[in-house]
Amino acid sequence: MPNKAELFIKEHLKKNLSDAKPGDTVKVYLKIKEKDKDKIQVFEGLVLARKHGKGITSTITVRRVIAGVGVEKIFPLHSPIIDKIEIKKRSKVRRAKLYYLRTAKGKKSRLKRKDFIEAIGEPVAVESEALLNKPEETAPEINQPTEAPSTQ
Repeated sequence: MPNKAELFIKEHLKKNLSDAKPGDTVKVYLKIKEKDKDKIQVFEGLVLARKHGKGITSTITVRRVIAGVGVEKIFPLHSPIIDKIEIKKRSKVRRAKLYYLRTAKGKKSRLKRKDFIEAIGEPVAVESEALLNKPEETAPEINQPTEAPSTQ
């Protein structure tokens, strides 16, 4: 039988979260309240880490370079101030925490891009077999001149 804390947590979990992973370039839409107005502010950057599992305490660390200065923000995923998280680009990474990108310069700071298709809010990796099994299109035949041009 669930206790009161578990019921409270279950009630506040968000159901439509995108699966942001380290190496993803994301746009985080934040609800900002100024005086009596509500507005949405966007923070776009690279996800360096995801921590604390999939529960209510889960967070992502997003890094962005603004005017030559690196800015990192930690976003609690189930916070009510987060409107949505949109994945712009996926990169192939071999580590769970990309903290080395803080000091990396030049080629060492580049990540290889991984293709994905947006399907019902969930990014899905493109399967190479589906691309290979496409029937090849035949090029239309071009009419060749039957006579050689005469030179006079």
